[in-house]
Amino acid sequence: MSEPVDVALIGGGIMSATLGALLHELEPSWSITILERLGDVALESSNPWNNAGTGHSALCELNYTPEKADGSIDISQAVKVNEQFQVSRQFWSFLVSEGMLPEPDRFINPVPHMSFVWGEKNVDYLRRRHEALAGHPLFRGMEFSDDPKVIRSWAPLLIPGRRKDQPIAATRILAGTDVDFGSLTRLLIDGLVRSGATLKLEHRVTSLRKARDGLWHLGIRHDVGGTPMELTARFVFVGAGGAALTLLQKSGIKEIRGYGGFPISGQWLRTDDPALVARHEAKVYGKAAVGSPPMSVPHLDTRVVDGKASLLFGPYAGFSPKFLKTGSWFDLFRSIRLHNIGTLIGAGLTNLSLVSYLIGELLAGRGKKQRALQEFFPQAKRADWRLETAGQRVQVMKRGADGKPVIQFGTEVVAAADGSIAGLLGASPGASTAVPIMLDVLARCFPDRVADWKPRLKKMVPSYGSLLSDDEAKAAKTLARTAKALDLPAPVSEAAVGS
Repeated sequence: MSEPVDVALIGGGIMSATLGALLHELEPSWSITILERLGDVALESSNPWNNAGTGHSALCELNYTPEKADGSIDISQAVKVNEQFQVSRQFWSFLVSEGMLPEPDRFINPVPHMSFVWGEKNVDYLRRRHEALAGHPLFRGMEFSDDPKVIRSWAPLLIPGRRKDQPIAATRILAGTDVDFGSLTRLLIDGLVRSGATLKLEHRVTSLRKARDGLWHLGIRHDVGGTPMELTARFVFVGAGGAALTLLQKSGIKEIRGYGGFPISGQWLRTDDPALVARHEAKVYGKAAVGSPPMSVPHLDTRVVDGKASLLFGPYAGFSPKFLKTGSWFDLFRSIRLHNIGTLIGAGLTNLSLVSYLIGELLAGRGKKQRALQEFFPQAKRADWRLETAGQRVQVMKRGADGKPVIQFGTEVVAAADGSIAGLLGASPGASTAVPIMLDVLARCFPDRVADWKPRLKKMVPSYGSLLSDDEAKAAKTLARTAKALDLPAPVSEAAVGS
């Protein structure tokens, strides 16, 4: 039997790429093998056409700032998500400065982030949201306007054709970004391979078994020819998107018991018409429909992929029992176990509004989808847009702290008690927060090494172990440094905001 590898990464997406890059910087002598079942990396959730590419930092996503019963705006989740994205930006900046990532515009570009609402109640909410966020050190530079002329200057497509008596409002912040996570994934993995990592494409993991000696034995099938083989690893990370749930179930770790997954598919309307694309440079987020999951918040987005800009609108939620876009029609059924069937049923019964929303989306025809687009872009013509299938997501279902079944929006790390295996479940805003999520994996799986790693981690992520929002001067300095390293617009100074 061949020598065990130190690290086996299952899945060739942004999570495995990020963890691999971190571990290579921390332990350059460790051997790393990446296993991807498709013919290339970043073809599922990390593919740029399977996600919105929003550098999720709560600059425009209204679902991160709910209104409380007393009318105040809760910004705690928005601050948390922004903090996480700043951690990712710091690590990317480090890799660029060290020459381990090429020109930043290969994977990140400046695109203003906007929130746009209509109706008196929503306008009032957006005004109060702006007041709650604008003075925070991570949200400086956020502008508010309810003047159609100003909003038109920010995003020309939003205004023509709209009723003049309709109350509208928008916020804008120029520090927003568009991230091509597919390109970033490929660049990170290319760097790992150049440094000695092994990438095995078209290799499907069929079994996971831990031996008495503590090593993991991975059963693998090469999809070209069907050759079975085995890989032995000291540490395993399952970053296989929707396939992570069933792979962790196969591992037999007790920590996965009770977890279930509910797949949600998506569609986009897309245009590459140069005339339209030239008139809209922003990611414009609206308010989610009642009962809809956070990943279904409607938005009209500039996307920059391979240096070319396009516009996307959506997403429109749908249902497929597949856990991956290229998965099996039996994925959902194969994930059902005696220990999670109660969770699945209970979570469904307590989230009937979500079920109702999904049914409505499934029944929606192209006409309804076009009308949703026209709420943002009143003069949108059906002939200019084509409907495309977006990525597949799996919402986490689990038992909450009170033992009751819940749907867990966002991402969740599941790790064995001994730290020898970990996996990531869930969806948005995963890719944008890949670095802090993988730092969590390091802390949970390598607790005896973190102290020794800390100086190197602080070099890669200077804010490691602290919060930027606790130190206004440090936040301003960090945002300015990463903006310069990533060739993004400089953040607005406090003096400029007050002028």
